[in-house]
Amino acid sequence: MDVSGPRTDALSMEPSAKLFCCGFVRRCIPLVYREELYHILRMTGPLLVCRFLNFLLFFVVTMFCGRLGNTVLAGYAMASATINVTAAATGLGLALACDTLVSQTFGSKNLLRVGVTLQRGILILTLFSLPCCALLVNTQPLLLYLGQDPEVARIAQLYVVAYLPAIPAMFLYQLQLSYLQNQGVIKPQMYASAVANVANVIVNYFLIFSVHFSGSAAANTFAQVCNCFALFCFIRWQRIYEKTWGGWSSEALQDWGSYMKLAIPSTLMTCFEWWIYEVGGFLAGMLSEVDLAAQHVVIMLAYINYMIPLGMQGAACVRVGNALGAGETAAAILTSKVSLISAAVIAIFQGFILGSTKTYFKINLTKMTENVYHVYMWLCVIIIMNINFSLFQGVGMGILLGTGQQKIAAIANLFGYYCIGLPSSIVLMFIAKLQVAGLFKCIILTLSTFTGNGNGYVVVGSHDQDEGLNCTVVHEGPKVTQVEEKPAVLLSTAQLVLRRGLTTLAALLMLAVGIAVHLTVPLPEVSYGAGANFTLNSNFTTATPV
Repeated sequence: MDVSGPRTDALSMEPSAKLFCCGFVRRCIPLVYREELYHILRMTGPLLVCRFLNFLLFFVVTMFCGRLGNTVLAGYAMASATINVTAAATGLGLALACDTLVSQTFGSKNLLRVGVTLQRGILILTLFSLPCCALLVNTQPLLLYLGQDPEVARIAQLYVVAYLPAIPAMFLYQLQLSYLQNQGVIKPQMYASAVANVANVIVNYFLIFSVHFSGSAAANTFAQVCNCFALFCFIRWQRIYEKTWGGWSSEALQDWGSYMKLAIPSTLMTCFEWWIYEVGGFLAGMLSEVDLAAQHVVIMLAYINYMIPLGMQGAACVRVGNALGAGETAAAILTSKVSLISAAVIAIFQGFILGSTKTYFKINLTKMTENVYHVYMWLCVIIIMNINFSLFQGVGMGILLGTGQQKIAAIANLFGYYCIGLPSSIVLMFIAKLQVAGLFKCIILTLSTFTGNGNGYVVVGSHDQDEGLNCTVVHEGPKVTQVEEKPAVLLSTAQLVLRRGLTTLAALLMLAVGIAVHLTVPLPEVSYGAGANFTLNSNFTTATPV
């Protein structure tokens, strides 16, 4: 006997029915919230896996370098930190502009415009990779000026030079991530990261014992290039590009200003956040090796836990941007509410898990001394609160990216981290004698003051290209107010050749100057001194490229 009725059939047709099969949950959570939560979690899961796989790329290199001795490991750590705070932070920040542009343009159904935005991003990020390489090629003298051990600086220089071919690949990989995930396509990046991890392990195993440290650097470079190329192959193989790619167009040379208006605040937002953790590692190294070791362990655990808000950040950005691009203001507000509520629930769950299992790490963390363990246990209480606030910050950052308000996040990071957090950290660490715990207390204070303005947001997608209009629309709540409407200013061919040619020439000159300095300027004679503790600060104090 068939007992199914119209209501049962209707429930089974809901996408969220796959996740919320409990009748009690369905009665407690309204349908519209269930549907939105289902879409957010559906994107968060693969994004979380992708972030974790990218983390493993650098973790595997750390393990292999650790087999070559402490000096080699310290050199790799310094090289990785240098790459992170210069090239990786810059590339990620510049690519975040695509999160806003692609998500809103795709939501407006102007699909071919998505391809033009991607082309524009490829050109801009390729040019920006050249000054980054110019800076990185002079890593050794920079580290010597900072008082690092000459041998560690030499090893870091070798690693960075071997890694230079991976810089453009890393930038292009970030662009491909933005291009895919803001169309709701997540799985290809997960598959590409898995392929890159397998290649990373195999190449490291064969090269590190044959050509020593240079083999590890070459293997990591190969893994980054493989990651980018594998993702490109998945895009081609699955024909994801067909609806959004109309071929290379001269239109990609136009309107770089609108891209840079988002890219510059995005880059500053990212750099301000990444740099503060490197400064924290330097301050911890000025205290003692015990505080430095405990700080490194806690940072590692915090970063692993922070992958969840990173996944939710990407999902929130996509959903909010798509909704605003389609003109669905209410849907964007709903996504923001559901994302923040979900972050609160997950924060409580994460804090409970970490708090109840922290004693487990005494047995399993490598050679943790009793003093380091006591400092670590104390810091765990603080880091639980840090993770809770980080969840709200991560989701809030995703909402701001989707709404095109990167300036708010950049100003908040600058004011919070460097006007409040850093001075307070120095006072608490050195004057109040709270040691490294003072650093994390100030980070919590900074994160707790981070708030996003959800009442105003900007639609940056260009919708009326056929009519020659370039409109900026500001929304306040449910109301929509057009504040600017002017004809799009298109550069002539001569202007394009002149401006883009000068930009390319400037980037090439920066690279040439960097190489010339590397070849002609002698290394500074810096005595090995108190900077040793900072040298010991291993990798991953900043977030690795995601």
